[in-house]
Amino acid sequence: MALGWRNRLNRQADVPVPPAVPATLSEPLVSGQGTYITTTTAHDYLDRIAVHSLGIRTNAELSVHSEGVLLNRDGAAPVFIPAGSLRGVRLESGMAGKFVEKEGLIVIEWNIGAHEGIQDSAESNVDTGFRARYHQQQSELFAAIESIAPHTAHNERKSA
Repeated sequence: MALGWRNRLNRQADVPVPPAVPATLSEPLVSGQGTYITTTTAHDYLDRIAVHSLGIRTNAELSVHSEGVLLNRDGAAPVFIPAGSLRGVRLESGMAGKFVEKEGLIVIEWNIGAHEGIQDSAESNVDTGFRARYHQQQSELFAAIESIAPHTAHNERKSA
């Protein structure tokens, strides 16, 4: 398993470092505790992004600001997703080995920057999953992310 993870790290060496958290952020529109699931290649829930600790599952606090989404992860660097990088948000039932009830995960699609790991694309979109600890926070977090995300075809609740 360690060898496979190391090989994945080598293959993904060109994945850009996620943006730094801005020095100043506005007050959060909403925040909630939960689990940072992972970051994967967009729409490929088995292709975990291992570099920059993006593939590590951990407890986290997700806060939504007008500038973007901040995931403060326990034991790992925070992940900041600028509002301009958001490509959409949807609800899913699982990703990368974590499966829950229908629409139990918030999946944020965003652009991390160009790299060779994603073929046929100058831009590299990834999916980041989060599961709120409390069910009532799920819809609040989803709505807040949706409110700052550009309006795209993916910016809708998934219907199954």
